[in-house]
Amino acid sequence: MPSSPTASPLAQRDFRLLFGGSGISAIGDQFTLVALPWLVLKLTGSPAALGLVLATMALPRAAFMLIGGAVVDRLSPRRVLLAGRGVNALLVSLLAALVLGGAIHMGLVYALALGIGLATAFAYPAGSAILPQLVPPAQLRAANALFMAMRQLSMLVGPALAGLLISVGAHGGHGNMADATGLGLAFGVDALSFLFSLASLALIRIHGDYHPRPRDGGVLANVNAGVRAVWADLPLRAFVLYAAVVSVFVGGPIQVGLPMLADTRLDLGAASLGILMTANGGGMLVGSMLSGFAAKLVRNRLGLMVLGIDSFAGLALAALAFDHSTLAGAALLAATGVLGGIVQVTIVSWIQHRVAPEMMGRTMSLLMFTFIGLGPLSAAVAGSLLKVVSLPALFAGAGLTLTAIALGCMSSPALRSIGTPLRVPAEA
Repeated sequence: MPSSPTASPLAQRDFRLLFGGSGISAIGDQFTLVALPWLVLKLTGSPAALGLVLATMALPRAAFMLIGGAVVDRLSPRRVLLAGRGVNALLVSLLAALVLGGAIHMGLVYALALGIGLATAFAYPAGSAILPQLVPPAQLRAANALFMAMRQLSMLVGPALAGLLISVGAHGGHGNMADATGLGLAFGVDALSFLFSLASLALIRIHGDYHPRPRDGGVLANVNAGVRAVWADLPLRAFVLYAAVVSVFVGGPIQVGLPMLADTRLDLGAASLGILMTANGGGMLVGSMLSGFAAKLVRNRLGLMVLGIDSFAGLALAALAFDHSTLAGAALLAATGVLGGIVQVTIVSWIQHRVAPEMMGRTMSLLMFTFIGLGPLSAAVAGSLLKVVSLPALFAGAGLTLTAIALGCMSSPALRSIGTPLRVPAEA
């Protein structure tokens, strides 16, 4: 650790390694986030199939996310992260080879999605738990801000590059799938980016590598202890429940709706999808930079700020129902991105200051479960709904539901009390 806890986290060698490798990998991830839904739509033309693929990826991720958090707390988060990203690198490489070779079909897409979801169930909580072992507590906020800014920057750069690459490769297809070459190259870029992350993780050494926590009880007992610790913290429990409801009612329609919007109503195809996602990432980057000012402005009323922001974000989301322009859609998603970036940084910082370090993996896995696990599950429902409702109705319903939930929750004392740092006692 650096001698001064107020020094920049970038002065720490291991932090620089993690930051650099993760930054390159994050940009690569955006290529798959654009290419995978586009691949499914080109293979099937069905929003229901897209929702089912997202659900197939989400099921093992949701089922094993809490176990992944417990494993991270028992073992070294670096080793768990190294293993999880290694498996993902192999699976994405295989996907790239199959698409470029013209051998891809939906059965293989489902199988690979299942494997990727299982690996990320362990990698995601490991990634959130490694920072406290790399930097001193006084540097955690700055370290998190750097990582969040890096992730938003990857969302700003990656989707546009992915959409451009897929569009450029549109004439090198196999059979009826005209975008096969571009899609295969996009998956290949992601696979290559994983190598940088794996190399950086191999060079890092953290405290947990040599001093793992005593293994009190089994993994399931550790999971139960983590859930009980969150449940005993009333404001934290209220936020997790609120986030779960928002994810179920809003996350799925957005995951399915945006690719369908680009494919059926906008003028640039895959490039439109990339531009929309880039605009959202750019907005979140701006929001993350404004989060410190917002937190100071609201002080201990963080809960009310989150609910107020979500109510406005819901209205912007509903406005996508009237969108027929890539530029207008990008403006709406940039606005929601700014609001989302403010919420993300302030909430994660509040949780990390509130939760004991030995509970960090399990707490963050529970929070991730609400967003990453539940959201894609609702995508399967959203895809099926598009068989009986229009795309504008899906966006309007999702956005107005978010606004109604946020306004209704403003009467909750537990949610309004969010904002006061507190460390809860550790359990087994």
